[in-house]
Amino acid sequence: MNLLEKEELIKVKAIELEEATPEEIIQYAVHTFPNLTFACSFGAEDVVLVDMLQKISPSSDVFYLDTDFHFQETYDTRDQMKEKYNMDFVRVSPLITPEEQAAKHGEELWKSDPNTCCGIRKVEPLTRILSQYDAWITGIRRDQAPTRANAKKIEYDEKFGLVKFNPLASWTSEDVWNYIHTHKVLYNPLHDRNYPSIGCEQCTREVLPDEDPRAGRWSGSEKTECGLHQ
Repeated sequence: MNLLEKEELIKVKAIELEEATPEEIIQYAVHTFPNLTFACSFGAEDVVLVDMLQKISPSSDVFYLDTDFHFQETYDTRDQMKEKYNMDFVRVSPLITPEEQAAKHGEELWKSDPNTCCGIRKVEPLTRILSQYDAWITGIRRDQAPTRANAKKIEYDEKFGLVKFNPLASWTSEDVWNYIHTHKVLYNPLHDRNYPSIGCEQCTREVLPDEDPRAGRWSGSEKTECGLHQ
């Protein structure tokens, strides 16, 4: 099957799965693509998916991108989830340390050139880890940002060259939090301090009343995405 034929089949399957529940999509994903992984950022959507995946396929790989710049609360959430589910998260790191990055590109690259910083600390590591798999699961939702409004439950990820599942694409923030509270899922405490979207500490601030939920990411710049889901 060539790439065009594969993309057409995925488009047909996306229509079939549009009304499926997240659990049904995960079931389909793990059974159809045994060589699959889940990218976890430890945000609200992703802790929900960890909980679902542990109930459906606890042996599936789950990785996180350790940029070296996460909030301590994010690392604490990782450790608490590891203990609760008795699981290991695959740590994926950039090829250079923060010190090496500063020596090569200057101090505080995230201020002078945030796209290059994300490229080094997120996009390259993600490209490297995804090259080992046939499919991946993400926690993106359509109402998070205009750039995600057309996300399908299943699609072909042209950027990384594999199948991409977005089980929560049609969920609202209320759906996510209803699941968290109903199933008593661990979550990052920064969410309780007006951080609806949590990235690196240097590039994330709390969101003020009436602001867009992603207004706290790269505040003061035109940047809206780190390059993982474009």
